[in-house]
Amino acid sequence: MDDHPGPPTVRVFVALAPPDDAKDELARALQPMYTGHPQLRWNRIEDWHITLAFLGELPSAAVPLLRAVLARRAASYPALQLGLRGGGHFDGRLLWSGIDGDLEGLHLLAADVRDLVRSCGIEFRDRPLRPHLTLARSRRDDPVGVPQAAAALTGFVGRPWRTEQLHLVGSNIGRGPGPIRYRDIEAWRLGAGHGAGPGREEPGTAMATGE
Repeated sequence: MDDHPGPPTVRVFVALAPPDDAKDELARALQPMYTGHPQLRWNRIEDWHITLAFLGELPSAAVPLLRAVLARRAASYPALQLGLRGGGHFDGRLLWSGIDGDLEGLHLLAADVRDLVRSCGIEFRDRPLRPHLTLARSRRDDPVGVPQAAAALTGFVGRPWRTEQLHLVGSNIGRGPGPIRYRDIEAWRLGAGHGAGPGREEPGTAMATGE
């Protein structure tokens, strides 16, 4: 008998993540901002991700259903050629870095993921996809830190990279005080099965123009 059963619910999302060297490249560009804006609540580098579908609080029993359908979809979808570019903010409160590259493929993958989640009978708020990495959040007594950091990041252009895994991620948002932390529930290599998905070809190495 399991004397330590898991929680009855889990807060989850489906995401992609840059490789470590691409994250390190952005982190180096952020060093002056870390120093100049220490009052911001900076996300840990290991928590940087590109959310495809935020599912919110789900019964833990839903996780095996998601694992099965996401594993199959990842195996049939090609790795995407992406990059990090520039920065911006949402409402002066949330600092982000933008995503460049195969944005069409990124949007198609997100739509597929959301359809698969619905096919499992899981309801969630279907927000429009705005691809980004969340870097920091402001504190209530600092109305200018995030816009200033975003302006300093405008000229950043990272190297292209292939995002090779689809991640099912759990978080502790809403589970008491303390910083937000994320953990992989599971991750699957893209294109491990049959290569490109329906109607898709393997992307080349050229970067597409971002929005």
